[in-house]
Amino acid sequence: MAKTGFDWDPGKDQENQAKHGVPFAKAQLAFADPIRVIAEDRSHSSSEERFYCFGEVEGGVLTVRFTYRDDVIRIFGAGYRRRGKRIYERENQIRGRTPRKPKGRS
Repeated sequence: MAKTGFDWDPGKDQENQAKHGVPFAKAQLAFADPIRVIAEDRSHSSSEERFYCFGEVEGGVLTVRFTYRDDVIRIFGAGYRRRGKRIYERENQIRGRTPRKPKGRS
């Protein structure tokens, strides 16, 4: 993956952690998944394009909502959602897969 910068609003990050338990610093890791899925978010904002990134992080599939601003990925939401996992598994044709364990754990 090419080096890309990330950005987010610190207040939105705190809200997201309180609501979904996921800091945006951790959400960046979804983009490092080699089989991540990027999809357009057509249900929001008509003023800018928004997207979803579905990527495996610490044994689960993380859904990250983001946009591109001046070649920077701006994150505005992240969480472990069942729908995101289904999309990720469908797009990668994964069935009955045992989740990976996080590194450093037995």
